[in-house]
Amino acid sequence: MSVTSHVQELQKKHQALSAQVEAAERSPSSDELEIRQMKRQKLRLKEQIQRLGH
Repeated sequence: MSVTSHVQELQKKHQALSAQVEAAERSPSSDELEIRQMKRQKLRLKEQIQRLGH
């Protein structure tokens, strides 16, 4: 897998996770711990993308 395609895959995962976080934040029955974990995972993905130079 090339670096570019790896970055694109990470960006897709980041976008999907972002949508999940937004949906969970709108839901009154959301678990705050789950939302925080998703946000941390989203941040790790963002950091990976930045480390790869994109």
